[in-house]
Amino acid sequence: MSTNTFKVSLTPAADRDLDIIYRYVAERRSVGEADAVIDTLIERIRALATFPERGSVPLELDAVGRRVYRQIVSPPYRVVYRRIDTMVFVYLIADGRRDMQTLLRHRLLSS
Repeated sequence: MSTNTFKVSLTPAADRDLDIIYRYVAERRSVGEADAVIDTLIERIRALATFPERGSVPLELDAVGRRVYRQIVSPPYRVVYRRIDTMVFVYLIADGRRDMQTLLRHRLLSS
C-alpha cells in the first residue's frame, strides 16, 4: 500500500493569521501558551500532507455551493484549505467564534 504525500503551503494571509493568533494569545495569556497553540495548529496543518480530504466542507461555504474548500478544527480555531492536485493550500486560520460567514466570504469568495 503506497502513501501519497501532498505538499502543504500556507498562503500569505494564512501565515499572517498564525502571527495574529500568536500575538493575541501571548498578550492575553502567555508566550508559552501562544507557543503551544501555534505548535498544535502547525501539527494539524502538517498532517494534511498525508490525508488532505480528512476535513469537512465549512457549512458557510456549503450553503453557497462552494464545496472545494475543507476545514479541520482545532478548537476554537478553524483551518480552511483546498487540495489542488498534489498541493494543499491553507487559506484561513481563524477563531471559529468570529463571524465566519463574513470572513470566509471576504477571504475566499471576493475574487
